[in-house]
Amino acid sequence: MRARDSLSLIAICAALCSVVLLIFLAQAEGRAQQPPRTASEGGPYKNDLQQQKAPARIFNTAKQKLREGKMVVGATVFSPDPNIYCAVANAGYDYTWIEMQHSPLTFEDVAKMIWACRGSSAMPFIRVPDATESDIQKATDIGAVGIIVPTVDTVEKAQAAVKWSKYPPEGRRSQGNGQYGALWGSDYRQVANDNMVVVIMIETPIGVENAEKIASVPGIDVIFAASTDLGNFSGHRQGEREYEALVTRIHDVTLQHGIRLGGPQAWKGRAGFTFFQAPGEPELIRAGARVNLTGNAGGEGKPGVAPVEGEKPPLQ
Repeated sequence: MRARDSLSLIAICAALCSVVLLIFLAQAEGRAQQPPRTASEGGPYKNDLQQQKAPARIFNTAKQKLREGKMVVGATVFSPDPNIYCAVANAGYDYTWIEMQHSPLTFEDVAKMIWACRGSSAMPFIRVPDATESDIQKATDIGAVGIIVPTVDTVEKAQAAVKWSKYPPEGRRSQGNGQYGALWGSDYRQVANDNMVVVIMIETPIGVENAEKIASVPGIDVIFAASTDLGNFSGHRQGEREYEALVTRIHDVTLQHGIRLGGPQAWKGRAGFTFFQAPGEPELIRAGARVNLTGNAGGEGKPGVAPVEGEKPPLQ
């Protein structure tokens, strides 16, 4: 009797195991036949896949500071003189704002400037004349790691800024000859997109009106509130209610989209701004001359040690 009970128990267990195994195999086959889930369905789509990639080498120290939410300051350069450029690039700024919209600088001039001061602490950014393939292609090929695009009024112009600044699949930048590889390393093509900074300037009431759409364009790192042209195009001055409403709109939309907010260095005291444009060489020379003549920014001169001609002066 006991033997028959034992055999029955074994038979029941075997049957149950067979049923469980069949259910498991059916579920596994069903999962294999299902298409991958999208991000809205909770699947590993786009952002999740991007997170699975190995972290890229970040050589652009200005971009790294932006990612960390730190303040970034760049001095403006108008002069084609490599000595002046190197003096600015090694003065302690995070980046150089190389001005090609409001200056006669050529891409040949700027290529020589960047090459002459390769290895400087400030990263070379260029304000290009416009968001065209030609302007941005030349700027990136000569080694700029930041593209600043002026007078962005439309989504299309913001999209063009990103498209021509970045290689596929994020953009449509062409891969060709340039000094970028000698400046930034043999793996430049693989890490360029992660190091490029795209700065969009909103300068008009039209741009402010379209700020929400502009800020929704993927790939923008900074939106810059252009203090001078906001007044130029609106007819109002800083401090006036209408002017400040434009700045507030740019401020709110930019930060709501998780984008860094930029403006002139004089706005360092305004909440939310972390990316700044400092003055150009004329003002920096005047400020330096005052320090040189008095010994400090606002006091009397003090005796010191005379520099040795031919030696690089130490940073103060």
